[in-house]
Amino acid sequence: MTEPAIDANSLTKRFGEVKAVDGLDLTVESGEIFGFLGPNGAGKSTAINMLLDFVSPTAGTASMLGLDVASERKQLHSRIGVVPENYGLYERLSGRRHVELAVEFKNATDDPDDLLERVGLSQEDASRPAGEYSTGMGQRLALAVALVGSPELLILDEPTSGLDPNGARELRELIQAENERGATVFFSSHILEQVEAVADRVGIIDDGRFVATDSIEQLRENLDAGARVTLRVGREPEGELGDLPNVRDIEVADGTVHGTCLEPDAKLTLIDRVREMTTVTDVRIEESSLEDMFASYTSNASDDGDTETAVAGGVEA
Repeated sequence: MTEPAIDANSLTKRFGEVKAVDGLDLTVESGEIFGFLGPNGAGKSTAINMLLDFVSPTAGTASMLGLDVASERKQLHSRIGVVPENYGLYERLSGRRHVELAVEFKNATDDPDDLLERVGLSQEDASRPAGEYSTGMGQRLALAVALVGSPELLILDEPTSGLDPNGARELRELIQAENERGATVFFSSHILEQVEAVADRVGIIDDGRFVATDSIEQLRENLDAGARVTLRVGREPEGELGDLPNVRDIEVADGTVHGTCLEPDAKLTLIDRVREMTTVTDVRIEESSLEDMFASYTSNASDDGDTETAVAGGVEA
């Protein structure tokens, strides 16, 4: 059986009286793209820093790729790639030299220029001192360093920070390419659309604890939010629509039929039933956005005062 890429149990970090991370259980399977979400101050970066052994936990354990993150740190860091939240660049060194040093450190065989090109830095950019880089260019360079040695696991803390929309799209494509190569990707982001576009599963953390962990589709189903289907029709249907399974809140007015479909198959059921009764001239489907789900889960956790009950079935990833 393949070892999980990340396995954390009851991971806890206190700073004085403040509990930044509170008994976090997390399992990320090998080959996943896992999106890590949470409001500012929720504990995301502290959790990542404990996984990387940058910060020691107050309690709990963590391993990655089957290796203990503290006692086997050196062996582990030779097999992973990291873009931390506050990555450090040497201002006087060129971008290319940064990557060359990473290649030497990992005893890898990568061509630095190839990696720099993959992340969108030209040869001219690569020759410039990193101190002259913009925030976005620095983020690209940090990513090139993380890719050295074809890591088995990529850990990216806010990887789209400083990137323009084109850069964010390129990053998304790179994440997918690395995953197709076989790498597991664990990344945090405030840009929910980026997470929704690539993640197999997402974990939402609030006040140091998971409030939801699942596929985006399952999170929608857990919220019972469904998808809103709007059909523009030639004339209003005169048959029964209220008996359709997993379809609720049906409204017929002003040449349109609206319904909320709780399962994917229910969308086709509604459309087919309306087509039997009248002509459908247009179809619009609006899924619950990740942003809506994020707000619902974090507000539910605050209202309930117990994050473990926010999602049926527990909080373990």
